[in-house]
Amino acid sequence: MSPGPPKYVQRFARLPQVLELLADYPNGLPLDELADKVGAPDGELRQDLLAFYSADLVEFGFDRPPATLEFLGPEGGDEDPYEAEIVRISGDPGLDELGVHYVSASELALLFSAARALQDLDPSDEHLAAAVDVLAETMYGEEDARETPEHKRWNECLDPLHQAVQEHRRVRIVYSRAWQSGVRERVIEPYQLVNTRRGWEVDAGPVDERGAIRTYLLANVRRAELLPDRFVPPDDLTGVLARQRETTRVRARLPQSARWTAEMYAENVCVVADDEEFCTLDLDLLPPLEHRVGLLLVAAGSTAELLEPTELRSAGADLAQELLDHHRRTTDTWSS
Repeated sequence: MSPGPPKYVQRFARLPQVLELLADYPNGLPLDELADKVGAPDGELRQDLLAFYSADLVEFGFDRPPATLEFLGPEGGDEDPYEAEIVRISGDPGLDELGVHYVSASELALLFSAARALQDLDPSDEHLAAAVDVLAETMYGEEDARETPEHKRWNECLDPLHQAVQEHRRVRIVYSRAWQSGVRERVIEPYQLVNTRRGWEVDAGPVDERGAIRTYLLANVRRAELLPDRFVPPDDLTGVLARQRETTRVRARLPQSARWTAEMYAENVCVVADDEEFCTLDLDLLPPLEHRVGLLLVAAGSTAELLEPTELRSAGADLAQELLDHHRRTTDTWSS
């Protein structure tokens, strides 16, 4: 069973006080003393600090700057963060860069986005809602925060799928397929929910004869019915999920006007070269690779070019022809 979403966002409202205290102690504070000052259990505070200053946000499709905390032993040397007795702020970031009111704008935006993602999963959580309100007030100011509309559930299918992941229950879905035309009904075994640039996705079985599973875009799920029968996850669930999210790197040359297509279709984007008209990018793409490359090139326009791998350079033209043939068949059916 994949782990549930981290709950540290519920306690983010406490972090400004924690970091403001640390700013007054350049040599750091023992974790138990820091926890006592803010009225929190030692273990819970350690978990909060590790969660916030680690890569946990990547689970929700976000990236963040390097950590700004140091975890030390009694003699002042670096120690395993899970065992360290002392915590201190690295360098001298200044009060204007600490806490919720004191973090950088990029940090705050990541927190707010992660909190919103968790609200999708648990909209009834009052503690989480209160933390989101604190972040919203910090981002927008008191007057704007009061006028911020309530968080709305955009996808009612998220609830049954989230419950299915936690309880290992099958779900019957009606799905508009992403890579082919038509709507299909199928019973799936949801293994994990992932928040990506494209929105929520669910990796689900059953595992086929090749040892592969499928990924479904929640935006394409028209209906989801939680079923009473349960499934047994594969023994190598971690490996199955890792293979499903394994990317392939390609290099593309795109017009600047179509740069958005890289963010739409790639999991990661690395700039190789840049000028006023074109950008050359290394893109990490999920499967199905050829179809995803084709979508990228079609969306980017006729001046876009795949540089590597060379065997996929025709993917855009092939997909365009496939789409043209499909629409010809559709219009022929209408006219007959």
